Amino acid sequence: MPMHGWTKVPDGIFHAFHHGWISELGRALNTEVLPPDMYAMPEQVAGGFGPDVLALQTEGGGDSAEGKGGGVETAQTEAEFYRRKKSALVIRHVSGDRVVAVIEIVSPGNKASKNAVRAFVNKARELLGARIHLLIVDPFPPGPRDPGGIHGLIWGEITDDEYSPPADKPLTLVAYESDIITRAYVRHMAIGEPLPDMQLFLEPDGCVMVPLDATYSAAFDAQPRRWRDVLEPPKG
Repeated sequence: MPMHGWTKVPDGIFHAFHHGWISELGRALNTEVLPPDMYAMPEQVAGGFGPDVLALQTEGGGDSAEGKGGGVETAQTEAEFYRRKKSALVIRHVSGDRVVAVIEIVSPGNKASKNAVRAFVNKARELLGARIHLLIVDPFPPGPRDPGGIHGLIWGEITDDEYSPPADKPLTLVAYESDIITRAYVRHMAIGEPLPDMQLFLEPDGCVMVPLDATYSAAFDAQPRRWRDVLEPPKG
């Protein structure tokens, strides 16, 4: 299935698709791809938290700003609202449930403000610094806050090198292998091209292939026809 132009729809529509795609990826990894001593789960991985506190999600985990009341009003954009609700796919080893890898699908909220971009880049740098491998799928073209794409910002933090995707293939897929040094395996694509399978490193020199296209197709087919027709108008 071709990659769609997700800037055509509101942020909430992509958020619903993102949720479905993460679920399909988790299902595929747990049933077909991962070795028996590893498993994948959708989890909220917040920027600023080190991997040592990336604990399994539990219900009732303390008060939030929304739950405390007290007449305090907060304001946030639609993109920020959905950014805070999005999940990543976290791959853990059964030994101590330690995190070995993370799959992130970039959302509009990750590029909606300087703070959002910085939080995403800091989170990626923190994970890689802790020897946690990372696969990032960025289905949105570079913008004013990431002129070299999200990977360009991350790679600049790691190497001080400038990086820009080719103008005719602005969407980026990148698998990071985190070892003594970090290696990036980058693929570029354009809207309308099918997604390739991508490496997900579980250890240095050891990876599995993630079925991006098959899971993307399954998630897209489950979306409401109203929005599928916007992204992929009926032929004829």
